[in-house]
Amino acid sequence: MKGEFHAPSLEHEFFPGHVNGDLWFNDFAGGAFALDRIMVIRILMILLFAAFFFFAMRKPKLIPSGVQNFAELALDFVRIHIAEDILGKKEGRRFLPVITAIFFTVLASNLPTIIPGLNISPSARIGLPLTLAVVAYVVFIYAGVKRHGAGKFVKSSLVIPGLPPLLHLLVVPIEFVSTFILRPVTLTIRLMANMLAGHLILVMMFAATNFFVWQMNGWTLLAAGPLLFGIAFSFFEIMVIFLQAYIFALLAAVYIELSLHADEH
Repeated sequence: MKGEFHAPSLEHEFFPGHVNGDLWFNDFAGGAFALDRIMVIRILMILLFAAFFFFAMRKPKLIPSGVQNFAELALDFVRIHIAEDILGKKEGRRFLPVITAIFFTVLASNLPTIIPGLNISPSARIGLPLTLAVVAYVVFIYAGVKRHGAGKFVKSSLVIPGLPPLLHLLVVPIEFVSTFILRPVTLTIRLMANMLAGHLILVMMFAATNFFVWQMNGWTLLAAGPLLFGIAFSFFEIMVIFLQAYIFALLAAVYIELSLHADEH
């Protein structure tokens, strides 16, 4: 077999724009609407998910079947197993739109990592996880302030009743960092790091297969090993794709619940 091995590079995926040709619409409106490949994949997946739910629910029937049944099962999973399990029926329905939007946005952005031709998760670059974490942050702050008022919410979140006065000097800063800084930071890093790690492992496995095939002049045991591991890890990544969407939405619901009951903690 004759061929040439090209080492994989993440430069254009995760650090775009250093060359004008990397961006689409770079010359339009001074580059305000420039898009790289990851941004295009994000938009594509969101549009596909929106089109799916529009098609599934365009003529809803009392007894669902086919695509409508699948869409309702997906929506009910978020409603029952995330929103209502954590927040209860009343508050779960109140915050269901934002929790559902977060879940399916993460799911749609994670899926491309195993789709041939796309082969990358938009969640693996920090912009999307950070945006969703900020949304969750704003919502849980809003929930707490709306329920308790700004002053009482902040006090209830930071001050632990019954502690000796001197200990408040230590505990209040820790609670502040934990509640108002680490929550969005950990949401962001958890999603980005997991999807980036999965992408890197798949890149290394299939790059190693490519290397052994071309450099070793054909299929060898060295090529079969990383190929089989890459295929196996692709199936594992399917579980990670769903699990990360579930965890992100679940934690968003947990933070909302903590804000709603800040005076009880």
